[in-house]
Amino acid sequence: MRILVLGGTTEATRLAGRLAVRGDIWACLSLAGRTREPAPQALRTRIGGFGGVPGLIDYLNDEAIDLLVDATHPFAAQISRNALQAGRAVGIPVLRYTRAPWTAVAGDRWTTVGSLEQAALAIGEAPRRVLLTVGRLGLSAFDAAPQHHYLIRTIDPPEGVTLPDHKLILERGPFETDGEIRLMQREAVDVVVTKNSGGLATYGKIAAARSLGLPVILVEPPQDGNLPVFHDLDLLMGAVDAHDAVLVAERGV
Repeated sequence: MRILVLGGTTEATRLAGRLAVRGDIWACLSLAGRTREPAPQALRTRIGGFGGVPGLIDYLNDEAIDLLVDATHPFAAQISRNALQAGRAVGIPVLRYTRAPWTAVAGDRWTTVGSLEQAALAIGEAPRRVLLTVGRLGLSAFDAAPQHHYLIRTIDPPEGVTLPDHKLILERGPFETDGEIRLMQREAVDVVVTKNSGGLATYGKIAAARSLGLPVILVEPPQDGNLPVFHDLDLLMGAVDAHDAVLVAERGV
C-alpha cells in the first residue's frame, strides 16, 4: 500500500515513525515548507506545496497513492479541504489524524470564538496587554484592534506586522506552565489570545492563565464532518490496516 501523509505536526511525526518500520507500506511525508528548519523525519519527505487541488491530484495519480492521511495542523482548513477534494477526485480514502482540542476545567475563564477576527473584537475596547499566540500568518486580523499592547510569540519571524504596539518573541515549544507563569507576570499580561490547537506542547499557557486567573480568548478549530477523524494513533493504524486488507483482497495479492 502507498500512503501520502500531509504533515507538519507532532502527530504527523508520530505517524511517520510508525509507518517507517512497516515493510508492507510505502509512505511519503509532505511538508508545506512554512517552517524554516523542519525537524528530521523518519519517512522520505517532500517539501513544498502541490499547486492546489489540481497539483495534488496529479501527485496522487503519478505516485499511485492508495490512501491519503491529513495530519496537518488543526487550523490548516484550506489544506484539509484540498485533501478531501483531491482524494474524492482520484477515488481514494482520506483520513484525518489530529490532536483532540482542549476542554475547559474548573478555574478556566474562556471566551470561545469562531475566527481570529472575532477574537480581536472579543479583547474589548479598553487597552489591554495581550499574549498573542495564533501563528505568524493570522496577525493581520488584529489590525482591527490596534489599541492593545501585543506580546506576539511565533516560531519564525512574521512578515509585515503592522500592529503599532507590539513585542515579538521567537520561540519554539514545548512551553512549561511555570515558565508561562513567569512570562505572563513579567510582561503584565491581562489576557491570552490563542487557538484551541490541543496537545501538550503549548498547554502550559492555558494552565498558567488558569493559575493566574487570567481570561483566555480561544479560537475554536474548523469542523469538517465529511472526513473520518482520529485522535488516537492506534485507532488510525487500525483504519490503515483495514484499508490495506481491502486492497489485498481487491488485488488478489
